[in-house]
Amino acid sequence: MNCSLRRSPLLLPRVPKGTGAASLIPRRFYAFPAAAPPTHQVFNRRTKWLQRERAAADVENSRVADYLRDEVAIRLCDRLLDIKRNYPKVLDLGANSCNIARALARPNPDPTQPESDPIASCIGHLLAVDSSGTMLYRDAELPFNGAINMTREVLADEETLPFEANTFDLVLSSLSMHWINDLPGVLAQINNVLKPDCAFMGAMFGGDTLFELRTSLQLAEQERRGGISPHVSPLADVRDVGGLLQRAGFKMLTVDVDDIIVDYPDTFALMQDIQAMGESNAVLGREMGGIQRDVLLASDAIYRELHGNEDGSIPATFRMIYMIGWKESKDQAKPLPRGSGEINLKDILERKS
Repeated sequence: MNCSLRRSPLLLPRVPKGTGAASLIPRRFYAFPAAAPPTHQVFNRRTKWLQRERAAADVENSRVADYLRDEVAIRLCDRLLDIKRNYPKVLDLGANSCNIARALARPNPDPTQPESDPIASCIGHLLAVDSSGTMLYRDAELPFNGAINMTREVLADEETLPFEANTFDLVLSSLSMHWINDLPGVLAQINNVLKPDCAFMGAMFGGDTLFELRTSLQLAEQERRGGISPHVSPLADVRDVGGLLQRAGFKMLTVDVDDIIVDYPDTFALMQDIQAMGESNAVLGREMGGIQRDVLLASDAIYRELHGNEDGSIPATFRMIYMIGWKESKDQAKPLPRGSGEINLKDILERKS
């Protein structure tokens, strides 16, 4: 239990007046519970920062490995096409290399129209924040920066948002929240910095992401070493995300799942791309150093046997959890109370049948 100490005046022993022994008598203390429970630490944030800094320093390979972040950012931003609004102030939390800004600035984003304006035309100003300065400014010289009004800001840690309440009209986050230790706390902070009746839209790895690699490494280590150690980070399940959003105070929730399957020539190419993304393992208590060579070779053989494609390549599944939540407002549309309906849906369906 997280406890603090407070001096109790009722427990001090009585000292006769006129004596100087008060300073020599040991004082007694009692414990009381802290106001908030301690945050359970799963990831080493310092290690994760170093991994992302090293990955972004290799600009060429880092850009090549950005295919997944770019694709998810596009799919996330496409959801804005269904909301007919303008957003004067937008926050991109955990911006990575500003993949969301690149997706917002792309031309003709609406597939239902032959020509359409970039989504960036609906955004007044985008503030992109990230703890890795090298990653955040990696593409600051590319042409897409001129197509959107954007500024970058390096945060000490994405788990603490230094913004005042009711600041932003929209908060976006793509593929960064899966490294947050206190996810409920961060969601509550996002809800706080949003203006009333404004939305948070996010995407994060979840569930069975890289289940093929996870099972292959576990079986290989069990065979070669007689035990297993964590090499793939634990991820939130889609069933938990809705509860977390509701706990943070969001209303009108939407949570959906999308699997992106990428084929690789072998497990070594997969691991190389994961490292170039800055997505290597950062779990506290993980085994230090690289994976042993015999384990890697066994893992590659097991991967091909259990999950391999007919053409010799191997598939890697990335499960994306997309979430939308709205900050509560007095004039916001609300569902009617349970049981207030006057028409029975069962009767309507029976008539149609």
